[in-house]
Amino acid sequence: MIRVEIERCSIKSIDKFEIMRKLLLTLYYLFVVCLGTSAQEPCPCVIPALQQWKGGNGKLLLPAEGSIVVNPAYEAELLSTARILVDDLRDLMNWHYIIKTGKPQRNDIYLSLIKPDKQLGDEGYVLATTHYVSIEAPTVKGLFWGTRSLLQILYNQQGKLPKGTARDFPKFSSRGFMLDVARKFFTLDYLKQYVKILSFYKMNEFQIHLNDNGFPQFFNNDWKMTYAAFRLESERFPGLTAKDGSYTKQEFSNLQRMGMSYGVNVIPEIDIPAHSLAFTHYKPEIGSKEYGMDHLDLYKDETYHFLDTLFDEYLSGEHPIFIGPDVHIGTDEYNKKEAEQYRYFTDRYLKYIEKYGKNPRMWGGLKWLPGKTPVKAGGVTVNAWSYDWIDPEASLKEGYQLINTCDTYLYIVPGAGYYREFLDHKWIYESWSPWLMNSKQTLSEGTPGVLGGMFAVWNDMCGNGISEQDVHLRSFPAIQVLAEKLWKGDNKIVSYESFEALCRIMPEAPGVNLLARIPKEMCLTPLGKVCLLSGTDTIRTALQEVGYPYVVSFKIYPDKDTNINGILFEGPHSKVYTNWENTGRIAFSRDGYTFVFGSYCLPKGKWTDICISGDYKGTSLYVNGKLQERLEGRKMKVYWKKNKRMDYMPYQETLIFPLRWIGNPLNGFKGKIQNVTCVQK
Repeated sequence: MIRVEIERCSIKSIDKFEIMRKLLLTLYYLFVVCLGTSAQEPCPCVIPALQQWKGGNGKLLLPAEGSIVVNPAYEAELLSTARILVDDLRDLMNWHYIIKTGKPQRNDIYLSLIKPDKQLGDEGYVLATTHYVSIEAPTVKGLFWGTRSLLQILYNQQGKLPKGTARDFPKFSSRGFMLDVARKFFTLDYLKQYVKILSFYKMNEFQIHLNDNGFPQFFNNDWKMTYAAFRLESERFPGLTAKDGSYTKQEFSNLQRMGMSYGVNVIPEIDIPAHSLAFTHYKPEIGSKEYGMDHLDLYKDETYHFLDTLFDEYLSGEHPIFIGPDVHIGTDEYNKKEAEQYRYFTDRYLKYIEKYGKNPRMWGGLKWLPGKTPVKAGGVTVNAWSYDWIDPEASLKEGYQLINTCDTYLYIVPGAGYYREFLDHKWIYESWSPWLMNSKQTLSEGTPGVLGGMFAVWNDMCGNGISEQDVHLRSFPAIQVLAEKLWKGDNKIVSYESFEALCRIMPEAPGVNLLARIPKEMCLTPLGKVCLLSGTDTIRTALQEVGYPYVVSFKIYPDKDTNINGILFEGPHSKVYTNWENTGRIAFSRDGYTFVFGSYCLPKGKWTDICISGDYKGTSLYVNGKLQERLEGRKMKVYWKKNKRMDYMPYQETLIFPLRWIGNPLNGFKGKIQNVTCVQK
C-alpha cells in the first residue's frame, strides 16, 4: 500500500474567497453605523451587531503569538473561557496564545469580571481596545459572549482591532434553535459542532427533540412498520433505544456540559403523549387503539408508570443525566376529543418535572384542547408555535412564559412541501420580531412574559435522503438572521443587503466548516501527472470536501480487474465508488444512503473524462463533456389510507463531494486517475 500526500496545486493563484471577503467588508463599512458611533473608528462588523460603540483613534494590531491575561481574582471562574479562546484563536486565526494571570500589558487580551450592571444584565459585556484588549462583564456568560465578538472582529479585520469601546447586551433572553434528531439521526460530533456554531452567534438555547416517528402512509399504512426512534440510552428499558443511531447517557450529559462552557443551554425534549410511536413499539399496550399508535393511552396506569420511570432515569440521583435547568415534555398535537384527560396528563408531567428541580417546558396546545381541568402555568415555558394550538394573549394572562416558535415563519421541514425549505431571511430581518406571534396576533412591544424566539428544523420525511450537511445549509443562515433579531433587535440603519453581504463572508465557527467552503479553485493532483492506484493505494489531498455549488472533474482509467465497489474518493462524511455492484456504475453514499448513477457504466481499460457537479437540489454526472444523468426529482408515491388520497415524498439525492482521500487502503479504486480539479462556484 502506498500513501501519497499532496498539499495543494492551485489552478488560480488568486484566493477568490479572500478577495470577496475584503470587498464585501469594504462595502459593509460604507453602510454600517452603530448607535453612539463617533467620528473616529467605525463600529466593527459582527453578527449579531453591537448595541453600542464609541470609536477611538487608530487600530491595535495583535500579534500572532501573545497572551490572554486573566484577572487573578477571577482565575477559577474564567479559566475555562480563556482555554476555549486559546483554541479558537488557533482554529480561526492560526494564532498561538498562552494564558497568564496578572495585569495586562501592551497587545494582551485581558479578561475580568466586574460588578453588576443593570444595562448589561446577565449576558452583557464591555469590550475595550486601547494598547491592549479588555473584555469585562458582570457574569462569566457575558464575558464569554465578549470573546465571540472579539473573534469575529479579528477575523473580519485580519487581526487589526479598531480602538474604542463596545457595550453590548441582548434584547431578548431566549435565542434558540430546535433540531429534530429523532426522525433523522445526527451524530454527536454534529451536535458538538452546533454548540460551537450557536455560541459563535450568541444563540443560547439548543433544544434537542429526542423521540418521534414518521407518517404511516409511507410505511404501508401500518404503525408496526412505521419508522420511530428514541435516541437516548435507557438502562431501565433495554431495547427502547434506536438501533440506527443514539447517544449514551454520558455523551448527552457531556454535550450539556459543553453547552454550559459555551453559553448554550442544551434542552432535552421527550415528546409525549403524541409523537410517541417509539414508546408504543417498545410497549404496545400503552398505545392508543382509537387515535393511532403514535398516541399514548392516557387512561392506562401502565402509561404513567412507564413515563414516570423513564423521566426518573434521567432526572434522579446525585448525578442526573439531564444536568441543565430545563426539560421539555412535548405535549403537542394530541387528539382534541380527549381534552380533559390530556390536560390532566400535561399538568401531571409539568409538576413531575418540577419535582426534580427542573423548569418544565412544553409546546402550545391548550387552545386546541380547551377544558375545565387546570394545567400548571407558573414557571412553565411554552413554545408558541401555532395560531390554532395556542392563544398567546390568554397564555400570558394565565402565567405562562412564551418563546415565539411560529410555524409559519420559523419552521424548516426539508423536502416536505408544506413548510419552508429555507426561512425567508430578508423578511425576518426587515419585518419579523418575537412580538409577531402569528399571522393574526401581534403583541405590544415589551409585553412581559415573551422571552424571545426559536426556529425549528423538523425531519418529517423519514427516509427521504436528507443529509446532515443539507440540514445545515438550511439552518445556518437562519441562525445568523435570528441571532441578529434576537440580540440586536431591529437594525434600521444597516440594510438587509449589507447584512447579507456580511453573512456570506462570516465563518460558521472556529474549526467548523460543515458548508465545506474552499478558498480557491484547486488542482488536487499535479497537472498532467498520471496517478496509479493499485486498489490499496491512497492519495491524501489538501481538502476535506467541497460544498455546494461545486464541480469536480478528473480523467479516469479503470483497470480490467478493478475492484467491485472500489472507493475512488473519501471524506469525513461521504464516499464515491466505481464499479458499483460490479456494474461499472458510479455511486456515492452518505448518512446511511447510497445513490447510483444508473444510466452509465464506466468502461474498463480506457480513459474517460468525468465531471460531477452538485448543488442543494441534486447531483449531476457529465461524461466526456456531456450531461449523462441528473439525480433530482425522484419521489415515493403512496396511497394515504386515512385521508383517502395520494401522498408523496421527494428524495434528496445530494452530495457534498468527499476529497480527503483518493483511493482506499482496503477496497479502493484500481486503475489510473489524472487532473483531479475542484471548483466551488
